[in-house]
Amino acid sequence: MTLSVAENAGSVRRQELAAFLRSRRERVSPEQVGLAPGSRRRTPGLRREEVAQLAAVGVTWYTWLEQARNINVSAQVLDAVARALRLDRAERTHLFALAGQTDPEPGRECPGVSEPVLAMLRQLEPFPACVQNGRFDVLAYNSTFGRLMCDMDALAPEDRNCMWLAFTHPGYRASVVDLEETVALMAAKLRAAMAGHVAEPTWKALVRRLSDASPEFREVWARQEVVRPTLGTRLYRQEQVGLLRLFCTHLWTGPSDGPRLLAYTPADEETRVRLERLQELVRADAQRAAPGTGAVAA
Repeated sequence: MTLSVAENAGSVRRQELAAFLRSRRERVSPEQVGLAPGSRRRTPGLRREEVAQLAAVGVTWYTWLEQARNINVSAQVLDAVARALRLDRAERTHLFALAGQTDPEPGRECPGVSEPVLAMLRQLEPFPACVQNGRFDVLAYNSTFGRLMCDMDALAPEDRNCMWLAFTHPGYRASVVDLEETVALMAAKLRAAMAGHVAEPTWKALVRRLSDASPEFREVWARQEVVRPTLGTRLYRQEQVGLLRLFCTHLWTGPSDGPRLLAYTPADEETRVRLERLQELVRADAQRAAPGTGAVAA
C-alpha cells in the first residue's frame, strides 16, 4: 500500500519523536528523579514504565509512543512527559514541534537549572554568568550577561543559542572582537561535543538550521576541525560601556558534556569598573520598565 505525502511525513515525524524520547529516557538515571537504581538493568537510564509512572500516563500508551504508533498525543500529556524526562527548554520545544502540538507553557523555567544554580548566577553579578548546555543553548543567565553581547531578553527562547547568535545576529557579532577566530573555535567545539550525539534530532536540527542560515557556518563546519573547551581571556566590545577583557571559567553542573555554568570575571581593573557600570545601567532600565523588580532569566 502506497502512503500519501502527508501520511509519509506523519510517519517520519513519529519515528523522529520516538527516537528522541528513547534517547532522552536513556539519559536520565533513576537517582535523578528520586527512584531506586534497582538491579539487572539491561539498558541505561529509565525504563518505559518508570517514565509512564512519573508522567502519570499508561505504560502501554507510552510504549506505543516510543514505537512510533499513530496515536493521539495531547499537549498536556506531552508536558507531563517533558517534566518526567527533565527536558531543557530547547529539548521541550523540539518535543512539541515533533508532536505537532503547541506548548502550553512556552516560557516556563527550564527544569534543568536548579534554584541554587540560579542563586549563584545572581550572586556573581556584576560579573556576567550563564548556564549553557553542550549545544550552546543558554538555559539561564544573570542581568549583566543578558546585556554583554546583545539583549538576550529581547530574543525568542529558541534563539538564545550562542552558536546561532555568533553566526546570524549582527549585534552579537559586533560585540566579539576576534570574530573570525572565535566563530571557528566555537564550531570546532560544537563538532567535538556532537561526537556523542550524532544521531540525536536536536543536535542535527541545530546544524541544519545554522547551515541553512549562514554560508559562513557551512564553510567553517566543512573544515571538520575539533577542539575541547578551553579557558582564556576573551575580548568583547559592549555597546554601552566599551571594551571588556574577561576571563571565562567553566563549572560543570552535571556530566562533562552537559550543562555548565560559565562565569566571566574581569581581567583588569578597568573591566571591573565597566562591569559595575553595566550593572547600574541594567538596573536603571529594569526600574524604568517595572519599578522594584529584578530577576535571573531562565
